[in-house]
Amino acid sequence: MTAEPPPRTRWPAHVYGTGTEPDYRFTLANERTFLAWLRTSLALVAGAVALDALATGHSRAVVQVVAGTLVSLGAAGTVLAWLRWSANERAIRRGDPLPGFGAGAVACVALLVVAGAAAALVLLP
Repeated sequence: MTAEPPPRTRWPAHVYGTGTEPDYRFTLANERTFLAWLRTSLALVAGAVALDALATGHSRAVVQVVAGTLVSLGAAGTVLAWLRWSANERAIRRGDPLPGFGAGAVACVALLVVAGAAAALVLLP
């Protein structure tokens, strides 16, 4: 007699433990969006490192503030990516409408401000 292995559980349980299994294409599309957010967050952090390394001749404090803001936005983007992925996946599994995304507008405004500051660092002597 052979013992069967215990059933595999999917993680995180708060996402996969609700609703029914959806068409895999919806889950994969949600995952692609999650990965796009992670790539964007990584690009923000890489931009901060590049700015810190290459912005010579400018006020060190200003460069550090802009680079620190970019790193903070990258970290926030990572957290938002996870929260959005899990909220969307739960909604898909339950057949509910997808949740709104007000944080996207906040992220756009923050990026515009940081982009303006970075442009000023590059263009001004």
